[in-house]
Amino acid sequence: MTITQDTSAPLVAVVGATGIQGGSVINALAESDRPYRIRGFTRDTNKETAQRLTKQGVEMLSVNLTVENKVQVFKAFQGAAFAFTMTNYWEHMSGPREVAEGKMLIDAASAAKVRLVIWSGLSSVVKNTNGKYTAPHFDGKEEVTEYAKSLGGVPVVDVQAGVYMQNFKSMMAPKKRSDGSFAIIGVGPAETTYPLIDAERDYGLFVRKAIESPTSYPAFSAIYAYGEKISKGQIAKVLSQATGKEVRYVELNEDQLVEHFRKEGTPEPGVQAIRGVYFGLLEAGYFGNNDIAPSRQGLPRATRTWTEFVAAEEWDKVLV
Repeated sequence: MTITQDTSAPLVAVVGATGIQGGSVINALAESDRPYRIRGFTRDTNKETAQRLTKQGVEMLSVNLTVENKVQVFKAFQGAAFAFTMTNYWEHMSGPREVAEGKMLIDAASAAKVRLVIWSGLSSVVKNTNGKYTAPHFDGKEEVTEYAKSLGGVPVVDVQAGVYMQNFKSMMAPKKRSDGSFAIIGVGPAETTYPLIDAERDYGLFVRKAIESPTSYPAFSAIYAYGEKISKGQIAKVLSQATGKEVRYVELNEDQLVEHFRKEGTPEPGVQAIRGVYFGLLEAGYFGNNDIAPSRQGLPRATRTWTEFVAAEEWDKVLV
């Protein structure tokens, strides 16, 4: 089903339309046999991705989603039946700013009286580790979730994304070692598992399920978006077998992890956030102790495995 402009179809407002999550949501809705109108939010409607979405029938809206621009943000959600909302800590690395902007998005969607708000949250590291570790990009998102619950009113479903498979081509990419091999660095033993997701291809499926199966996900429930759980050692092994390069998982201690990301040029707030999330998730699990398997039931199509993702991607510019 192509995206429609028929006013009888529900309007879905999508924050971050030109990004990984928002783009995935739009693609998943476009695949549906149900008609949707889509309004995509972006800072720059002239960028190539925004222009492509416009040609596909998406109403692209230029809006800066900051608290200082609150009036325009509230206007942007008017008329929507559903709202997909998200924040990006890594744009500014400020926990308080992310929380403030997340609460504003919830308020704006609620004021528009949408049928459902889909919020891209995460599980709190500080709560799940009893204060031992903090990770502002996880902790802040759960703070927004709790804020949404406190409001009552408009139902909110929290669709939490697993570890992006795409991260292994960027911030988690294997690093070349002096012996010519490549290291995927991490903390904890190689047998420790991660819930991975091809976020570009599959995250939107879980959001679409929240919209199209409302009885399965009542207000303030959570959906855990992942393709498969796989060990860190197996992540390296699959990549090695597919590329013919020697890729190994290398365990780091806390000091080594911090030093690694400082050498990578990561700003200090980001270094400390990474430290907290790596060790916090090792202790408490990525999605905490929640039962995540039911979230994969009833998806419109199968999600991609790590093996399938590796086979579909180009790695020549990563493993150099």
